[in-house]
Amino acid sequence: MTKIAIIGGQQSGRTTLASKLGKKGNVTDIAIYDFSKSGRTLVSIDATGYPKSIKPLVTALNLSDIALLCIPPSGPDIHTGECIVALDMLGYRHGMVVLTMSDTSHHHALEEMEGSLRKIAAGTVLEDWEYVPVSTSTFDGMEELKERIFSMGAQVDLENAELNELPPRVVIDHVFNVTGIGCVILGVVMQGTIHAKDRMSVLPVGRQIEIRSIQMHDVDAKSAPAGARVGLALKNVQPKDVERGFVISNIDAVTTDFTLNCTLSKFAKRISVGDMLHLFVGLQTAPLRVEGIMVDGEYVDHAAAGSSCVVTLTGSKNVAYSESDRFILANLDEKQRFVGYGFCGSAITESLR
Repeated sequence: MTKIAIIGGQQSGRTTLASKLGKKGNVTDIAIYDFSKSGRTLVSIDATGYPKSIKPLVTALNLSDIALLCIPPSGPDIHTGECIVALDMLGYRHGMVVLTMSDTSHHHALEEMEGSLRKIAAGTVLEDWEYVPVSTSTFDGMEELKERIFSMGAQVDLENAELNELPPRVVIDHVFNVTGIGCVILGVVMQGTIHAKDRMSVLPVGRQIEIRSIQMHDVDAKSAPAGARVGLALKNVQPKDVERGFVISNIDAVTTDFTLNCTLSKFAKRISVGDMLHLFVGLQTAPLRVEGIMVDGEYVDHAAAGSSCVVTLTGSKNVAYSESDRFILANLDEKQRFVGYGFCGSAITESLR
C-alpha cells in the first residue's frame, strides 16, 4: 500500500491531480482518493483545507509516506514556501516536485522553473527530489508519475517492514458509528503489527478497547502491518469518545506540558517567553504557552530564527505522544506559520538538571 500527500497552494492543480489518481472517498478538511488494481494500492490525500489552515497540511503529510509538491505554470508562491518549510520540519524522506498543467508551458520554461525551484529548495529535504512535469488534460507524464510513485512506494514498504516488530501504534483520522457493529475508526498503523482481538488503549482519553475486526481496503484481515491504512471495529468505546488524532497504543504517554529540544526554522521569526504557539504531533494539535527558553545551557528571553534551543511549553489539553515523535511548533498569526520542530525525551530532562 502506497500513501501519498498531494500538497501545494490553492491554484497548484493538486486537487485535479488527486482526482486523476483515484476514486474520491472521505472528505473533511482532507480528501482521500483510493486506487487499487493488479495488486497495487494507492491512497492519495489532498489537503483541501490548506492554505486557510495548516492543520490539514500536517494531517495529510503525517498520514502519508510520500509527498507530491505541486507547482503550477505561474510558479511558486508564499504557500509553496510554507509547504517546503513544513516538509523540512517533518524531515520528509520521500517525495517529488510535480510541475502541473505542463501542456500550457514550453519545455524551456519548465526547465527554467526547475532551476529556480532547486535554488529555493537548496539545503532542505527537497534538495535532491525529482521534478516531474504532468498534464491532467493531455495525460502527458501521468503514467511516468504513477510508476515513480509505485517505485518509491516499494522502497517505503521495505522501510515499514522494519517497524513490524515494534510495539503497535495506530493513528486515527476518521471515526463513525456503523449499525450493528458500533464504533469504527479509519487510520494508519504507524509501527508494529495489530491483530484482531488485541487489547489496547485509546489515548489520550485512556479508554481500554479491544480490536473487534480489521479491514484493509474493504477486505477483512486478521492482522495489519506497519504502514497499512486500516478500518477497525472497536469494542468498549463509543464514537463520541474518539477524535481525529487519537492514538491506539499501549506505550504512549499523555501530558499537557512539554520540554522540547528544538530547531527553529530560519524562515520564521524568533520566539520569546510568553508567546502562544500551536504544537502539532501526529494528527493532534494543542495551543501552548512558551514558559522558558534555554540556549547553550543558559535561560534566555528569546531564541533567534535558525537557532537550537530547549523550550518549555505549558497548556491545558491532553496530548498523547511517544518519545520517537517529532513535534512541530507553529505561530498561526504569521504569514509563514511553521516555527520549528523538536523532540521530547529523557536526554532533555537530564540536560535541565
